[in-house]
Amino acid sequence: MTDIQPVYGTPALTVGDTLVIADLHIGVEAHLGSKGFHITSRTKDMCDAILEAAGDCRHLAVLGDVKNSVPGSTKQEYREIPDFFISLTEVFNTVTIVRGNHDTGIEEFIPAEVKVAPATGMKVGDVGMVHGHTWPSEAVMDCDTLIMAHNHPAVMFVDGVGKQTTEPCWMRGNFLGGGERYVRYPRRFVMVPAFNRLLGGSPVNLKDGEFLGPLMAPEYVDLDGSDLYLLDGIHLGKRGDLLVKARTAWGSRR
Repeated sequence: MTDIQPVYGTPALTVGDTLVIADLHIGVEAHLGSKGFHITSRTKDMCDAILEAAGDCRHLAVLGDVKNSVPGSTKQEYREIPDFFISLTEVFNTVTIVRGNHDTGIEEFIPAEVKVAPATGMKVGDVGMVHGHTWPSEAVMDCDTLIMAHNHPAVMFVDGVGKQTTEPCWMRGNFLGGGERYVRYPRRFVMVPAFNRLLGGSPVNLKDGEFLGPLMAPEYVDLDGSDLYLLDGIHLGKRGDLLVKARTAWGSRR
């Protein structure tokens, strides 16, 4: 069985000698700037954080949403994405992007040596990897563990006076099966927090909250029985025991 380990304090995990991250959303600063929030680009900071988290890993898998704009692209994306991936190819033997819903035309931004896997996913040993916005292939579903992203998972805390705070979190749970779409289903899933901290996160422990992606439905996975972990490894408990109700609507999801 392929060893899977979260990287302490970082929204990244290792699968054997492959470092896995997701949801970079390079160019989100330009989007925020159009809304009146002027923030210095953090793309180089993300690159430095990836290299620091790499350890002995010689391969890198990015599970989708490299760029932020969809449709179209910004000057920031054209300017920063190529140099970002050139820096990564100088360190990792292979760099692979699993296409996310924001990655239309991503090939024009990246060096030729960076591989692009389809949105239906890829496998590393007995571990499947997808962004999570569409159905995986049958080959990817024939794995022990499926790693997904797309939801930017976070946990919401509500204190005694109703103040709400959120922290990015890992979500790990079991597959239940789910009809006849696939011959076989993975044993478990792991949901990866967004690597770009500017994105915040979407609370996974809201009562009546909805998840993105076709597999994150109660007929496929045990949502309430899933375990939530903070980035420092603290096990918060089962999702079903941590449900909260937001005082106000939490805004639109991606």
